[in-house]
Amino acid sequence: MDENTVLVEWDDRYSVNIPFIDDQHKELIKMTNTLYAGCLQGDETARIYFKETIRSAVDYVKYHFAAEEQILEKINYPELAEHKRQHESFVKKVLADVQGFESGKSFVPNVFVRYLKDWVLTHIAMTDKRYSEYIQNLKKQAALKANA
Repeated sequence: MDENTVLVEWDDRYSVNIPFIDDQHKELIKMTNTLYAGCLQGDETARIYFKETIRSAVDYVKYHFAAEEQILEKINYPELAEHKRQHESFVKKVLADVQGFESGKSFVPNVFVRYLKDWVLTHIAMTDKRYSEYIQNLKKQAALKANA
């Protein structure tokens, strides 16, 4: 992908300090850029491209959310229920959009991709950062107890 087909780039400020989750976040950004590149090919090509790629993107999002939620369950994250609710709401909206697209309803791939980008980056920068801070605090508390 050249710089004209990149909608968003990974930045370390998005890191949650869990390498495999960061890798999954990078993959979500890559998928967003791939879908965006398809949007730049003209309406008909974008629609064909979306039809071929969107289901695998949705499957990957579900996989990522499940991995993240497993971690949060293991650490008894106090905001887990809200975190799950945000994930579920996002998946429902995306699936509704995809279903609408597949059934021929009015659909603008570029608008969808921008929504995807905005949601993913906001979710990582705000919601995921909260659990990252929570985990870092758990580690600090464990280190303090170990040294006491």
